Amino acid sequence: MDLKTADPKGLVRESYRIEGITGGECRSIFLDWALSLRPGTDTSEALRTLIAEYAAVAPGHPMNPVLEAGLLAPPTPARRGGRMGRASRPGARS
Repeated sequence: MDLKTADPKGLVRESYRIEGITGGECRSIFLDWALSLRPGTDTSEALRTLIAEYAAVAPGHPMNPVLEAGLLAPPTPARRGGRMGRASRPGARS
């Protein structure tokens, strides 16, 4: 994946340029980054691209563990609505 696709607004790139940035600020930027990805973008692949590009040249940067944690996050379960969602729960009425 190219960097333009992985970081369409350059948010992660700019976070590595901010001197004295904190972990909290990095987490906030990460959320903005995640919301800026185009629908259908493989988030894991985008994170691997960003880690390969930036983390290796900036060891100890507070964005590094934020990006790594993004890879470790479990996938979001799909919501089942309607009757199927209710029927799959123990004790649910049909």
